[in-house]
Amino acid sequence: MMRARRGSSLAAMTERFDTIIIGAGQAGLATGHHLAREDRRFVILEAHDRVGDVWRDRFDSLKLYSPARYDGLPGWGMPLPGWTYPSKDQLADYLEAYAERFALPIVTGVGVDRVRREGERWIVRAGAQRFEADSVVVASGTFQEPVVPPFAGELDPSIVQLHSNAYRNPSQLQPGPVLVVGCSHSGADIALEVAASHPTVLSGRVHGEVPFAIEGRAARLVLPVLWFLANRVLTVRTPLGRKVRPEVRAGGGPLLRVKRKHLAAAGVDRTDARVAGVQDGRPVLEDGRVLDVANVIWCTGFGKDVSWIDADVTDDSGFPYALEPAPGLFFVGAPFLTRFASMLVGGVHHDARRVAKLIAARPAAAEAAQLSPPAAAMSVASSR
Repeated sequence: MMRARRGSSLAAMTERFDTIIIGAGQAGLATGHHLAREDRRFVILEAHDRVGDVWRDRFDSLKLYSPARYDGLPGWGMPLPGWTYPSKDQLADYLEAYAERFALPIVTGVGVDRVRREGERWIVRAGAQRFEADSVVVASGTFQEPVVPPFAGELDPSIVQLHSNAYRNPSQLQPGPVLVVGCSHSGADIALEVAASHPTVLSGRVHGEVPFAIEGRAARLVLPVLWFLANRVLTVRTPLGRKVRPEVRAGGGPLLRVKRKHLAAAGVDRTDARVAGVQDGRPVLEDGRVLDVANVIWCTGFGKDVSWIDADVTDDSGFPYALEPAPGLFFVGAPFLTRFASMLVGGVHHDARRVAKLIAARPAAAEAAQLSPPAAAMSVASSR
């Protein structure tokens, strides 16, 4: 694995590859694995300093919602007992070990700023660095910036505010009540955790809940069926899949590990009423209730930003509408690209394999001056 050297100075230059993969998460690594099997020349650009950091940077108690048997990437499954639910750090370490096991050409510390078409090739900009490629695979997801409502800035400055992206554990909170905004699975998980030490209100509508304990015995019977549905039935090729797809892309996720009964047992004050504004520096629910809280955790999701890609790639949902929305520009890992499992750790391999096949079918670059990934890596500097 290769690392960018921070702070080094570069003369202006362009590095050329057959394919550039943006992002070294599960989608980028799976795509890289399949491209290597197709004997294609490529490089993976990763904004973080270390493969797996996108998972390491999440809240401390996070565990995956699927067991290890469904979390593996192509060629090497997760080295854990099949019905173990990995922690976010175990997944991060697995991704890093996977990249090393298959010697994938990865350059870390390089954040991509712009992707645009120029003639027959794609131009990728990362700070002062410029790359060219016949194909670009966006495997970084379209979720970019944490979203909070505009009125969040009107809350009293004494209130500690964190987005779920910055929340790690309850030690970040000050004494006093906590308002958790957003009742999808992350919001429920965090609310249950902070309720052990703080009076907690959880605001937001529940989008259903899985009717069994995901780590219980029933899961061992039900999950294989659900996994089959997610991969083989709920796809863009079936009427049911096409019907479900817009709902999956538009709606919040259901409660998975933590259910309403768990929240009630922990004393969480859960309400369907959403936070509607601010009154005298305090959050106000849409039912008129003013909450005197010391902390607010915004579990309100992330913005879908593809403005850095100069191409028409999204549908009305804001997500990519196809694996290849523009010639030579591919997406892997986005919600419901070709099937429900497109967005799942262990489900990205379907789209990754398909994208690799499509790229392999394209004519390779003719330039003899094309740099090999190791040579290119020595000249890549961080854009951050």
